[in-house]
Amino acid sequence: MQKSDMGASPATKDWLTDERRQEILTIVQREGRALVVDLAQRFSTSAITIRKDLEFLQARGLIQRTHGGALPVRSNNLTDPSLQDKEKLHQREKLRIASAAVRMVKEGQCVILDSGSTTTAISRALRDFRELTVITNAVNIAAELAGTSIDVILTGGTLRKNSFSLVGPQAEDTLREINADVLFLGVDGFDAKVGLTTPNVLEARVNRAMAHAARRVVAVCDSSKFGKRSLAVIVPPDAIHEVITDKHVSRDTVQELREAGIEVTLV
Repeated sequence: MQKSDMGASPATKDWLTDERRQEILTIVQREGRALVVDLAQRFSTSAITIRKDLEFLQARGLIQRTHGGALPVRSNNLTDPSLQDKEKLHQREKLRIASAAVRMVKEGQCVILDSGSTTTAISRALRDFRELTVITNAVNIAAELAGTSIDVILTGGTLRKNSFSLVGPQAEDTLREINADVLFLGVDGFDAKVGLTTPNVLEARVNRAMAHAARRVVAVCDSSKFGKRSLAVIVPPDAIHEVITDKHVSRDTVQELREAGIEVTLV
């Protein structure tokens, strides 16, 4: 058997290499990142081989190499994926972010949650509170909190079926009449120079009204959102007090955020 393996043809080896590289690309795109050590273990090969695979993929513009791994290619994020699609991505990171966010909340406070998969995770983690008011423009979040002791205020507005969110002048007017303790804001893009962005202009306007209504603005997003700019700017960096993200965010990004006066919580 050993002799047969050693005598494998170059064509066979090339096919196996191509197969592995295609699978690596799929992993990076599906999971939002990949680590050399994990890939080496998964494919039962050396870290050197994996690094060569990543360099090959980067040379063709398919991934972005990072220290110890790879990320999807950074580009302007102009798409508007559905809530169901978002909930399939980075699930473990979102649960950790939600747990950290809930630890910031105290009984008796007023909390604003915008629409999104991360804020949906936060709403589920809030269900055990006894005295809390949650203001949201997300119909699905209101449904998550139905039957609990939490007082829920829906902003009203026009329903965006893609995100289950309410937008438009009615939502904005409601938020102008509210004072909240904290806003947990999930976003599609976070650029340390531009600020928070989202693909939908109407959604951005409602999110901006939320930021104005809250004493503290906390961005909640996994590390895949950094370095991305979407169509509509919500607020600039100086309007953000804190960001909760996962530990896979780059050191340069963390330093850039802190230099901008933003507290960073890594989970």
